Amino acid sequence: MKRFTFFTLLHIIFTLSAWGQVGDSRRDLAVGINGGYALNQVSFSPNINQTMHGGITIGGTVRYTCEKYFSMICALQGEINFAQLGWTEEILYGENLTGTYKRDVNYIRIPMLVNLGFGKERGGVKGYILAGPHIGFCLGEKTKTSGEWSNSDLLTRQITLHNTPVQTKFDYGITLGLGMDVSTKKGHHFTLEGRYELSLSNILHSTKKDTFSRSANNVITVKVAYLFDIVKTRN
Repeated sequence: MKRFTFFTLLHIIFTLSAWGQVGDSRRDLAVGINGGYALNQVSFSPNINQTMHGGITIGGTVRYTCEKYFSMICALQGEINFAQLGWTEEILYGENLTGTYKRDVNYIRIPMLVNLGFGKERGGVKGYILAGPHIGFCLGEKTKTSGEWSNSDLLTRQITLHNTPVQTKFDYGITLGLGMDVSTKKGHHFTLEGRYELSLSNILHSTKKDTFSRSANNVITVKVAYLFDIVKTRN
């Protein structure tokens, strides 16, 4: 099922890129920078109680607009981003909070997205949707703790988790998002968007002998970007 979903999205991207033979062709290329804030939880099974883990994301964006199909502006968008993900646990003694355990896990993430817009191509506002696969590579991790607690306050699976580094460095999944592009007639673009990124891979081993059968990132990202056209169609 995971492979089916991943490769189905890849097929959609390449199918949409071929629409330029049907619609009004474009050859617009824009590049720029993006940055924002990522809220993440790791979906552990069996469950680990968590709060949202916050971290920065920053990177570069390339967007190639290939056609206008009726009122829909079709583009392909690729990025290379640094993202600070991980998880945050609240350590409880009974019903009382005694401290926190936080694991920062840094990634390079590369989304490959279809960007479908509706509105002004230049000199106005355009809304758009994003969809496509992403891949990622774990760069490293760092643990932070606070409060007064010991292993005696933890479940056995929490102790195992705290003593286990990220075991699967490669991450992949799907990304969905909504955004708004405000552009000038000279080809400067300012975007605001929100995304949901679901990993289809696990950060820990998940065989029958392992503690966790699932350990996948679930990320909500809010980001802004500045792009400028370096190649644009003469309308």
